[in-house]
Amino acid sequence: MSALETMQSFVYQGMPSRVVFGAGSIDHLEREIELLGAKRALVLATPQQRAQAEALAERIGHRAAGVFAQAVMHVPVETAREARAYAQQVGADCAIAIGGGSTTGLGKAIALTSSLPILAVPTTYAGSEMTPIYGLTEAGLKKTGRDMRVLPKTVIYDPLLTVSLPASLSVTSGINAIAHAAEGLYAEDANPVVSLMAEEGIRALAQGLGRVVAQPDDIDARSDCLYGAWLCGTVLGSVGMSLHHKLCHTLGGTFNLPHAETHTIVLPHALAYNRDAAPHAMKRIARAFGADDAAHGAYVLARSNGAPLALKDIGMKESDIDIAVDVALKSPYWNPRPVERAPLRALLEAAYEGRAPA
Repeated sequence: MSALETMQSFVYQGMPSRVVFGAGSIDHLEREIELLGAKRALVLATPQQRAQAEALAERIGHRAAGVFAQAVMHVPVETAREARAYAQQVGADCAIAIGGGSTTGLGKAIALTSSLPILAVPTTYAGSEMTPIYGLTEAGLKKTGRDMRVLPKTVIYDPLLTVSLPASLSVTSGINAIAHAAEGLYAEDANPVVSLMAEEGIRALAQGLGRVVAQPDDIDARSDCLYGAWLCGTVLGSVGMSLHHKLCHTLGGTFNLPHAETHTIVLPHALAYNRDAAPHAMKRIARAFGADDAAHGAYVLARSNGAPLALKDIGMKESDIDIAVDVALKSPYWNPRPVERAPLRALLEAAYEGRAPA
């Protein structure tokens, strides 16, 4: 019997986005704006990346409608409303999101109600630029959804723009991306095509991050990481996520914990929780890490590259554990292993303390 005859049935839906990849590819920005049919681009950034956003606006000259550099983590609904109003005020017909997940998320919030096309220029490995997933935080709760209007139309991946990302942030950003691919391998709607991207994305990042830490200006290493982030982001946009992402959305939205660091800390424990329920996926994740065990491989990657290992070290209080359990249990994502209170609390306790995964 052939492999094709034994393969599971599946549905694969490709995401309709254009990718321009390579060192120096930011030089094609004006061409890509033209291909969108746009004439007035609003440049989005965080306050910390205002100078980079202003330089980009200067680069495109008369095509720049303005700069809105107020993007923050988890996209507060108030910031989204302010950005939408500003885009309308300056007559923008597209938005350029330069930065990481916070800036891309703000662009998506604008697109959700205005259908303004987004051109993403990632400077981290977040992967949000490859997904139709958006998130908005209101009254301490982060709500996520899917809408094709928010998927960036074009993504420019220029590894030269990631050199300014400190090595420590590169590691947490990269492991955040790895989490997308890891959960994609045991997603309810996983398929062989996306699984190929997932394993290759994990491999590229796992091998590239250590080289970035050793030599932050290594363009080949930065390129490998950005390539891996692209693949991992595509996985995130193509299939559903599970317990790990539910926990990180809960922790980030409820306690305002830093996004990438939270993913980095929780991932080994979420993999350990699902280890026995998804053995084939775990074997592929471990292989991509070059490890014997998926959960241990994720933990060692973080520890060996100086990433935080404990939720208590990034602002979480011990009293927050039970709150997080309650919130996560209210509307759990599909997960290969049932999500139950006692083992879920044990997972969060281990992540809070920074213990190696069981």
